[in-house]
Amino acid sequence: MSDAPGILTHAAVMTGRSLRISRRNIDAVITSMMLPVMLMLIFVYFFGGAIDTGTAYDSYVMYVVPGVLLLCAGFGSATTAVAVSEDMKGGIIDRFRSLDVGGTPVLAGHVAASTVRNLVSTTLVFGVALLIGFRPAASLGGWIAALGVLLAYIVALSWISAAIGLLARTPEAAGGFTFFMSFLPYPSSAFVPVDSMPGWLHGFADHQPVTPAIEALRGLLLAQPVGNAPWVALAWAAGILTVAVGLSGALFKVRTA
Repeated sequence: MSDAPGILTHAAVMTGRSLRISRRNIDAVITSMMLPVMLMLIFVYFFGGAIDTGTAYDSYVMYVVPGVLLLCAGFGSATTAVAVSEDMKGGIIDRFRSLDVGGTPVLAGHVAASTVRNLVSTTLVFGVALLIGFRPAASLGGWIAALGVLLAYIVALSWISAAIGLLARTPEAAGGFTFFMSFLPYPSSAFVPVDSMPGWLHGFADHQPVTPAIEALRGLLLAQPVGNAPWVALAWAAGILTVAVGLSGALFKVRTA
């Protein structure tokens, strides 16, 4: 317990460092922020008129925005894997260890910085969504619950990205590995209902971690029935986070042995 204040202080310093690095890597930050916005505009204006969601939503933008918010979290967390891999490759970790900075503060700093970047990106996406016709109807409790689900996924995806950054041997490989996380919203209910997909895909689309999060966000933001979707979504996020934290700790020890 006596080490807790030191770990928190180191983590805060590492968070500030990661955010300063992001400011110098402005092109990557802009890309991770603008890509979800561009995809949302493409789906709404290019494909929206041809997609029948089979729901009561009066416009496609009302259906698609919750999925884009999860897509945004995936894109934003991908930069964490690259940043961790660059640290491992550049030798800076050895300097941190000589200053008695452990692996937990270093990784927590990357995750906290990723969370900040994701929240900024999510705010941008949400602002554009409001401009193009998204009209949420959530109560105060609904807003709080939706933010909780989204934040849980941002943190969980950022930690698993940190683990991928430790696993990959180069930053380029780290960026490639995170493509899978960015791909997950597509075989889900993000852009079309699962029932409209081929039958062989239903099992995966219904039981992968992104679908309950999207259904929870959609129901909470639009004041629609959500059933147990928020709890399933949080259970997935907690499971991913637990595995990611344990895996990243073990990988950090192996990579710095």
